[in-house]
Amino acid sequence: MSERIVVGMSGGVDSSVAALLLKEQGYDVVGVFMKNWEEKDDNGVCTAEQDWRDVRDVCDLIGIPCYSVNFAKEYWDRVFSYFLKEYRAGRTPNPDVLCNREIKFRAFLDFAMSLGAARMATGHFVRTDGAGALLKGTDPNKDQSYFLYMVHAEQLKKSVFPVGGMTKAQVREIATKNGLPVSAKKDSTGVCFIGERNFKKFLSEYLPAQPGDMVDPEGNAVGRHDGLMYYTLGQRRGLGIGGRGDGRSWFVIGKDLEKNRLLVAQGDDHPMLYSTRCRAEDVTWVGESPLREGETLQCTAKFRYRQPDQPVEVTMDGDHLMIHALTPQRAITPGQSAVLYDGETCLGGGIVTTVLDAGQVRESLCTNPN
Repeated sequence: MSERIVVGMSGGVDSSVAALLLKEQGYDVVGVFMKNWEEKDDNGVCTAEQDWRDVRDVCDLIGIPCYSVNFAKEYWDRVFSYFLKEYRAGRTPNPDVLCNREIKFRAFLDFAMSLGAARMATGHFVRTDGAGALLKGTDPNKDQSYFLYMVHAEQLKKSVFPVGGMTKAQVREIATKNGLPVSAKKDSTGVCFIGERNFKKFLSEYLPAQPGDMVDPEGNAVGRHDGLMYYTLGQRRGLGIGGRGDGRSWFVIGKDLEKNRLLVAQGDDHPMLYSTRCRAEDVTWVGESPLREGETLQCTAKFRYRQPDQPVEVTMDGDHLMIHALTPQRAITPGQSAVLYDGETCLGGGIVTTVLDAGQVRESLCTNPN
């Protein structure tokens, strides 16, 4: 009797090819579609319904059974409530990281095991060695290890990533060659539950906006903001204050939560956009911690998705990480993840809470220039 593997299928090309490859390798494959969000998009269309149809069509074509499971309540409780809490605190969260830990590699993994599976599979562009290590995907433009650093080794031992050693072009080629109906389907972008919707409109439905002043580093008002939650460190677009000052572009350099002011400055080279040190909390290691109190770990880090690896030195401060980048980093953002690597191996990481730069502390993007 062949080993059963349950594949988390999104209706996209990556998970569809993952299921196809496992079927061809002789496994007993079961496709499962996860519904994590109940609402419709701006056009009144529930995109999950189309995705579920695509999953059924793919499973019918490759000859495997498929099921749908609803994790909307778990998603709301474990992911979306955190997302709102972080925005209230003035930070910019990354819910996809938490979704992987709480939904795909916890709730879904448990569901897969209940179906008698030996392992679960997803279409993530990552690799594992079978012993619990998390390795970067072969395609550097698609590597998703940044989003999976909160997944533990014990969960990875029960996981398989069939497309992790491929490029995106190879995945689409396999889908086309085998006539999969999703072979040309557009990749999903943005936060999973927001999709193609207007982000500002979506967020305003859950959190009240409080407009206020935009001020330069000297505290001079240069415009008005629609609500601090709509902006993130390093942002240039959508400020509406072009043509002022010396003509250079304006960028967000911080948030004054107490006075409800958005701090902005001109020039992409402004010193308040750059920092070399930050503090990270909610620390997670994929395997055993490579770091002990009083030790310094020399490795690399990504402070945002698709960023080239940056050389850093890391120390433990209680249960927090102090990360020192060896070169100035642009727009390290509280609420985002700092993910650590040893070559191709993802070690783990934490959530950035405090950015320190030349003795100046920006906590939760909160700066008071006056």
